[in-house]
Amino acid sequence: MVASQVPAADELVVRETDPYGEPAQGFPEYDWNCAPKDFLVTRRQLRAAGLCPGGHGPVAQLKCRRCSHRPLTRCTHLAWLYRLDLAKPKRVPTLAQEAALDRAMAARSTCPACRRRYHHCLPTSLDTCLECHDGIPADPSSYITLPITHHLAA
Repeated sequence: MVASQVPAADELVVRETDPYGEPAQGFPEYDWNCAPKDFLVTRRQLRAAGLCPGGHGPVAQLKCRRCSHRPLTRCTHLAWLYRLDLAKPKRVPTLAQEAALDRAMAARSTCPACRRRYHHCLPTSLDTCLECHDGIPADPSSYITLPITHHLAA
């Protein structure tokens, strides 16, 4: 390189670059266990405390444990952090909403052939329980036998 092509020291410009290729969408990014625990929490931590974000968006990102000690690795398992002071209590569902959820879960866990309500959701690929599908006996403690009701006039 010719000496005339080398810039002088006062002409050098220091630029901040992102080694990951794109910025973190303008959010501050914390490493694992480095975010202030009394101020910023994840959605799961809000839920465990009986709170929700309250209509406010995330204010920071949290890198996963694996990527927090690999500085040049772009983290793909980011968690959003929310402000704890802006969180509100979770909504309590009404009785009608709880009844609707119970009916929906009953439809997913009741076999249409034998009318047994299982304690788990039935596979949608079979449309019946395993006992009705291929004869494998079910454990009696895994279901409730529903009474057969009819809608006859007499």
